[in-house]
Amino acid sequence: MKNTEINIVNEQNAEEAFSKQSSVFDKLYNENIIIQYKRARVRSHIEKFLQPNSNILELNSGTGEDAIYFATRSHTIHATDVSTGMQQKLTEKVYNAGLQKLITTEICSFTQLEQLKNKGPYDLIFSNFAGLNCTGELTKVMLSFSSLLKPGGRVTLVIMPGFCLWETLLAFKGNFKTAFRRFRSSHGASANVEGVKFLCWYYTPSYIIRSLESDFKVLGVEGLCSIVPPSYFENFPKKHTWLYKRLVWLENKLKSKWPWKYVGDYFIISLQKN
Repeated sequence: MKNTEINIVNEQNAEEAFSKQSSVFDKLYNENIIIQYKRARVRSHIEKFLQPNSNILELNSGTGEDAIYFATRSHTIHATDVSTGMQQKLTEKVYNAGLQKLITTEICSFTQLEQLKNKGPYDLIFSNFAGLNCTGELTKVMLSFSSLLKPGGRVTLVIMPGFCLWETLLAFKGNFKTAFRRFRSSHGASANVEGVKFLCWYYTPSYIIRSLESDFKVLGVEGLCSIVPPSYFENFPKKHTWLYKRLVWLENKLKSKWPWKYVGDYFIISLQKN
């Protein structure tokens, strides 16, 4: 099977998986203290660069938690996703919040942004929580950014890298499968959501920078959950409250420093169009 065919099938599987998860997604995420920390970190990073009343294109927008957050701060968001289930939940939440004038939606794959009905131009293109790790064609995705952005427009991506310190340390507990799963992902690593399997790929900040260097300059890179444990350690903040708070303080202090910006469960990277 050719790479393009693999990615098409993989996208279909990912759509099925996240549509199945859409009914429980908010409950799973909103009750997890570490996920709430991650959301706050990503939003804080974006707001360092975001101008008032910005026009935002969100990729893999899920159930719309970030779209609603930015809309309540007077930004306009075009929220896109390939998952019909996620888009349905998002639309319901937008209606209930009375934000229809600020949030529009569109089912569109980030690998087919040339087919967007709403082409902007945008002040910011934003993708949170590793949605872009679900494609082996990330370069293709990123090369479509420039035409959708205003001059000086920005891109903020939250990506899972090929090495996570916390994950690798699980080898000392005998969990070798999780500890080394990112090391075997050159052809895609298997993921399982709601019983549906699909592939994901891992990328480095340097890969993002090289792919965009002809049209963009780097604004910042931060590690996310490099010192704070990943969110699947969901009971850690409750069992070790003082230690968790200390780790949050330490990560916030070192997030942009070497090596911590490279060894997290995710990294946040922002770039600006020339």
